[in-house]
Amino acid sequence: MGEIVLAAVIVAATVAGVWWVPRGGAPERPGGGWLRHPGTWLAAVIALFFVNQMLFTAYVQQAWHGDTSSIARYMPPGWFDLADLGSLSYALPAWPWTVLHAQSAVELPFGLLAYLLVCRWFGAEAFRRAIHARWLVSASYTVTFCLIEWDLYSPYTVGDLVIRVVSGLVTPLLLPLLSEGAPTPPRLAPFVASVGALGCIVLAVYDTVTLYNLGHTVSWLPLVAVALVVLAAARVWARRPVKHGPTMASVAGALGWFLVLFFVPALPLRYGFNFGTTAVSLLAGAVIVAAAVWRGWDHRLLGRLALAAGAGVVGAAIGYLLAHGYPEARLLAAAVGFLLAGAGVCAALDRVLADRLHNPA
Repeated sequence: MGEIVLAAVIVAATVAGVWWVPRGGAPERPGGGWLRHPGTWLAAVIALFFVNQMLFTAYVQQAWHGDTSSIARYMPPGWFDLADLGSLSYALPAWPWTVLHAQSAVELPFGLLAYLLVCRWFGAEAFRRAIHARWLVSASYTVTFCLIEWDLYSPYTVGDLVIRVVSGLVTPLLLPLLSEGAPTPPRLAPFVASVGALGCIVLAVYDTVTLYNLGHTVSWLPLVAVALVVLAAARVWARRPVKHGPTMASVAGALGWFLVLFFVPALPLRYGFNFGTTAVSLLAGAVIVAAAVWRGWDHRLLGRLALAAGAGVVGAAIGYLLAHGYPEARLLAAAVGFLLAGAGVCAALDRVLADRLHNPA
């Protein structure tokens, strides 16, 4: 029954993303400073995650004498590798709500803020459309999270479901307070670098705090440090103005639409690969890509699209094979490889065309 419901959610979210989301826009949200920047609040949510993990560790030490088996038996393998906080475990308060409940409250804001930050990097229009779709996105993600909660039923599940519904109502109310990015076209190379770096940080957060593996924190630190350096450099690079050639303009157009259309079904589509609806997820992904290309790509340049797609597939395969660890890490590497290879071919095509125009035979 769970697989059928998840498949229905994937289909409904994909239809909503492809059909309804492009119909609307949202008012401009310029300026605002760092207090209205999604990155600020994403950092705040990550900090809350880590604070909760420290309090959870204290609770386990004081109430369960360091033994997590009473909750671990309800979860898949790979959870609850706690850190050794020493005497701090007994100095901190032991609060029972740190077991699953706090995570249920902040997991939705974490996902939405990370995605909105990517949209903001891409440009103002993508951010506005993403904000416009926030209620659909919240509904899609909340239903998916609740299905997963029910599939991993534990004594905490009913409370978690209530918390997730409340979070699904409150979070979209607050998102319009965020400010949009620059109205100029994005530089694709620093954008892809930024997404890759943010993806590494998100994966580190996913492993260390959403799976209660605070003990993995030290092993993630070198990769996170590199990701932060790459992210800082990419954001400085992204400030430089750019003028795209016709092929790169098509890449930017299709990618911008993909970000918007994919937002609503992203989470259920992702979990479809884990919960027995792989075929539905693949079909939904193909529909979203086709719709984004149809809306964003110059139809006079379809031949170049074929070349770019071929190069992108090769880049995606290389990225997928080089990555390891969680499935999300392989998907991230494949996406970055696809974009870098495909955009590289498109940039080369524009350069060749420009050279021919300036130096005719």
